[in-house]
Amino acid sequence: MIKLSSCKPVGNLCLSLSFSDGTTGVWDATALLGSKDTPLTVPLRDADAFAKAFIDNGALAWPNGLELAPWTLHAEMKAAGLLKGQAA
Repeated sequence: MIKLSSCKPVGNLCLSLSFSDGTTGVWDATALLGSKDTPLTVPLRDADAFAKAFIDNGALAWPNGLELAPWTLHAEMKAAGLLKGQAA
């Protein structure tokens, strides 16, 4: 099962992500956060709040409670050609 191994803010609403299979890429959350007006997504449009992302049991998470499944992020980034590196 794919898990996140690291995440680091790299610009406005972007994170550098590393996955357990050795792949890496930059994920831009602009589309996700701009298309969903929910109590969990709206606060993360603020760059400072977004930059507080962390990994919780392999998932991407924020202190406000939003969590994103790592396998979904991986699949979407792979389909978009955003992942680099070889699977371990």
